[in-house]
Amino acid sequence: MAARDATMSDELLSVRAAELYYDDVKTQDEIGALLGITRWKVGRLLAQARESGIIRIEIVHPRARRLSLEHELMARFGLRDAVVVPVPSDGSTLQARVAEAAADYLQALRPVPRTLGVSWGRTLDEIAERLPNGWSRGVDVVQINGGVSLNTRSSTAAATAVTIARKGGGQATLLPIPAILERRETRLAIEADRAVAGVLERAAEASAYLYSAGVADESSVLVDSGYLSPGDVAELVRKGAVGDVVGRYIDANGAIVDHDLDERTVGLGLDALRAATTSIAVVAGRAKQQVARAIVRSALCTVFVTDEQTAAALVEENKS
Repeated sequence: MAARDATMSDELLSVRAAELYYDDVKTQDEIGALLGITRWKVGRLLAQARESGIIRIEIVHPRARRLSLEHELMARFGLRDAVVVPVPSDGSTLQARVAEAAADYLQALRPVPRTLGVSWGRTLDEIAERLPNGWSRGVDVVQINGGVSLNTRSSTAAATAVTIARKGGGQATLLPIPAILERRETRLAIEADRAVAGVLERAAEASAYLYSAGVADESSVLVDSGYLSPGDVAELVRKGAVGDVVGRYIDANGAIVDHDLDERTVGLGLDALRAATTSIAVVAGRAKQQVARAIVRSALCTVFVTDEQTAAALVEENKS
């Protein structure tokens, strides 16, 4: 009974110490004097309050990060680094917030990549838009997969690469051919061209890679760009596709689901991303959780940038 009373006493002291420390902005010495205890016990009470959940600290700045989820992602999936951002409460979209976090990460990346290999798509467009002028000095950018749109509604991969390079004080090396061709033989012939082969060689030697992932449904940028029809994507889903990475459709284990389609896809293969020292995947939103899971599980990136809901889903599922 006495032990229980002592515990309750400490709990109440923790509440009082927390109120004085956070609400009244008292020092630990002042709290000790008011409560008749030592400053060392005040420190222990505040620590207990945090551990027991009496105190919950939340950083509400729009560019805040969820460090505990970042550490869990790194530990569970063997990532070198992770960036997890809260779901925005300021009216901005989730994709915009995650793109901003990716831009922040790119600016802080050390060592600075001499050549950055980039994919294309809506998320990469957002990242390019949010990078400030002078984000780096002399970073060259190279496209890692084809991206000439087959219609006029979609922005091109070239615009993304040029914007990132221009803002980083470097040059862009473009791959001005479609992402997917009609025949494997056509792809082989084009990639054998000296100019195209030179771009692909430069892409393979990039210091770091930056890419996002697409969903396996009719909202895919590959459908919007005219490469695939909604029916094509439905067939890929039937084969097990959960999304695409640099234009290559993968299943839940990160394996290619349609080898004929893959043979007609222009650009770096998935093995290059897996072998890279720095490969940054930027993926967010409930619709992309399946492909996000496949990416981290199959070591397609060393750095993962995402939102807290996606991160929590990946961590919780991996516990079971």
